[in-house]
Amino acid sequence: MEDYNKIIESLGVRFIKAKNLVLQQPFTVRNYYDVGNNLILLHKGSIFFGNEEQLVEEGELLFIPGGRSTKVTYGPSGEGKSITNDDLITNREKFFKSNNDLDLIGDAEESHSYVSFEAKVFDSVNFFASLDLPAFLISNNSKLANLVIKVVEESMQELPGKERLINLYTEQIVVEIVRHILRNRMFVEQLATNSTYFKDPRLIDLFNYIKENIGGDLSNKVLSNVANVSEDYVGQYFKMLTGINPQDYIEYQRMERAVFLLRTTKKSIREIGKEVGYKDTAYFCRRFKMMFGIPAGKMRRRESAVNI
Repeated sequence: MEDYNKIIESLGVRFIKAKNLVLQQPFTVRNYYDVGNNLILLHKGSIFFGNEEQLVEEGELLFIPGGRSTKVTYGPSGEGKSITNDDLITNREKFFKSNNDLDLIGDAEESHSYVSFEAKVFDSVNFFASLDLPAFLISNNSKLANLVIKVVEESMQELPGKERLINLYTEQIVVEIVRHILRNRMFVEQLATNSTYFKDPRLIDLFNYIKENIGGDLSNKVLSNVANVSEDYVGQYFKMLTGINPQDYIEYQRMERAVFLLRTTKKSIREIGKEVGYKDTAYFCRRFKMMFGIPAGKMRRRESAVNI
């Protein structure tokens, strides 16, 4: 338990967004994907997820870890069109209507609330992504459901202390999800592995160096000097502790940074690609679309699309 406490204490949590949405027409997203973690509370109606179309009952929560693609159906199974994540981002207003009335939260048929957030170990590694978790169901957890509603309610209002409360509630959400995983003995092997490798100071040095030099030279030769291991061994060392090779991890971090810049700045695609370590803009765009399923330019419209 002490190891898990250390991991939780090391987590940097950042709220991204929260909404109460009403379904306009049933549909299936074949490859739902988001950089942020998403916790969905179903109020009324039905949601199905995964290739086996597991049902989310009213009052249950669906957790979709950031960086994981999954199939999600909103509304009755077998009804509505099948779309891509790209289609959802581009035409979100056709499928969802945002409710901004506090008194109507949970009243509409086919409605849900969700909170999107980051949870990073040492502000470098996406915790839930590092566990390589699939989307999963959370049942009989009224505390977690109430926290989702609190975040949504605060996000709807302009009250003193709004941001502070939202951050506090979001941190509680992360702790409750970890507690749920531990209480139900879910993903035991992955948690045990993480609790071990997050204590290795050389790995922490690598995480921090990659974060601080995301647009620079992050070859295995450079990483070997940071970790004080041989160039031939550093890739094996990193993969042994994290389950992924360092260059795959670096690419994910670079793309995540690119998403942040696309959402928060007016820099050109070329400038952003260069800033995150890609001298060839065309190659950056190909890798971006391969990872996220949409062109980098369309990511710019993502924030306006979700804030319907």
